[in-house]
Amino acid sequence: MLKRVLIANRGEIALRVIRTLREMGIVSVAVFSEADRAAPFVAEADESYLLGPAPAADSYLNVDAILEVARQARVDGIHPGYGFLAENAGFAAAVGEASITFIGPTPESIRLMGDKVVARQTVAGLGVPLVPGTDGPVRSRREALAFAAKVGYPVAVKAAGGGGGRGIRVVESAAEMEEALEGARREALAYFKNPQVYLERYFPDPRHVEIQILADAFGTTVHLGERDCSVQRRHQKLIEETPSPAVDRGLRERMGEAAIRAAQSVRYTSAGTVEFLLTRGGDFYFLEMNTRIQVEHPITEAVTGVDLIREMILIASGERSGATSNVLDPSGHAIEIRVNAEDPTVDFRPTPAPVRTYRPPGGPGVRVDGGVEAGFTIPQQYDSLMAKLIVWAPDRERARRRALRALGEFDIAGPATTIPFSVAVLRHPVFVAGEVGTTFVSNSIEELKAAMPPAPPVGTDAASGTPLRSQHRVFEVEVNRRHFRVNVAELVADAGKSRRSRRASGFAAPPSGNAVVSPMHGTVVAVKRAAGDVVAENDTLFVVEAMKMENEIRAHRGGTLESVNVQAGATVEAGQELAVIT
Repeated sequence: MLKRVLIANRGEIALRVIRTLREMGIVSVAVFSEADRAAPFVAEADESYLLGPAPAADSYLNVDAILEVARQARVDGIHPGYGFLAENAGFAAAVGEASITFIGPTPESIRLMGDKVVARQTVAGLGVPLVPGTDGPVRSRREALAFAAKVGYPVAVKAAGGGGGRGIRVVESAAEMEEALEGARREALAYFKNPQVYLERYFPDPRHVEIQILADAFGTTVHLGERDCSVQRRHQKLIEETPSPAVDRGLRERMGEAAIRAAQSVRYTSAGTVEFLLTRGGDFYFLEMNTRIQVEHPITEAVTGVDLIREMILIASGERSGATSNVLDPSGHAIEIRVNAEDPTVDFRPTPAPVRTYRPPGGPGVRVDGGVEAGFTIPQQYDSLMAKLIVWAPDRERARRRALRALGEFDIAGPATTIPFSVAVLRHPVFVAGEVGTTFVSNSIEELKAAMPPAPPVGTDAASGTPLRSQHRVFEVEVNRRHFRVNVAELVADAGKSRRSRRASGFAAPPSGNAVVSPMHGTVVAVKRAAGDVVAENDTLFVVEAMKMENEIRAHRGGTLESVNVQAGATVEAGQELAVIT
């Protein structure tokens, strides 16, 4: 059994792994960037080490720095979490070459399934149905247009080395193809270091259903049922549930068998997920295999009683998996709601900001996997996930009502969050009926925004009658790069500030006059127009990345661009002037 494990990740997944390691009697070693000095996972780990500056390339993606800490901390295992290096075959190989156990699949399995084009080719002969797509990466606009003409619009442009909804663009017509290819390639290069893209047929309003599998080195490969991940925005999941309202026992068995065949074709070991599109007619098609733990894994744990992180550690240690049979009859119903630092009223704009109050819900059947606390400032360099609310109940309707109750208890002040939006989704008749498809959010966005509940009443100090907030004092010391922190918190009156406000702070006012301003702190990844260009209202002028999301900055009026004041690669602040329109 492993004795000391480094978690090469951050946030809630780092905390999630730390907790299982503690239950197993294994020492947890965290690594962190400058931006995460005050993050809860840093304090919770048995040992914590500074990696480097805030940018992921200098910290969580810095393989040499991670392996140096691993040697210094004398670890015998590394868990990659999800994102960052989790599906990087080179990293998995480097970990093995350093005589450290990689808690995940082999580098060969990651390579075969990590490249989505290769994955399609691998499963093509297994009897697993595939979404019609290109045979390999598309090299030109002409090639992409030829495929679209053959299968018909809409089509999806997808990153060959992607996952997690990144590097995807839906193309409705030939006129949109060039910009979609450009955007998908740019995002694929930024997140996966691989600019290659391929095309697939895009089905109207399917469900996104995935199968959780576990496989050990003794030949046992089983599935633990499905998760329905159809509630999405920008191809990013917001709410997941299991079992899927659209999957009966027979369909679960067929999809599970297909997922097992896909995993066995690459001699897969560890936890993994095979993703499918499920059409309204009941047909399913292979999308991809994620060779890592999924963000939404807790709902599978809730209905099966299996600790997936523990299983990954056992399998990596050379032991048999404790899950020895396929799950065809899940126990009860579970729902996961992602709580993101985003403002749903402004196209889910990221809201990096200090967290003034953070008080999660509790009660029967409620679990919260959080990554923040009061006093922590959410960095703009990473994704927007703050916490995951997981609820379980004996049936779907009770789980839905329990989720609504728990969301009502969730107390976050500082950044705007997706909590009110999730409430609107859970109350919507389409969700109540279990009929949600992947286009539900985009088709119902205005209706959902209008149904969002107002901010709940403000909590007050009994003595002064003023709102309350948390005030933190942090004492830190580092010795030989090892980090120690003492955190002292007190509740103080804060006149004029709402303890339970869920609106953003610090964003620029809407543009007015001639100036085009950035609504957020971020990095300019694309400049779409040049000085002297004539633009119309709503034309895209810039693309600014914040919290791993690309945000289009559009012209607020028509006219001529008198000046363009930033270049691609520049870091901009909220309220900074980007251009002038006259």
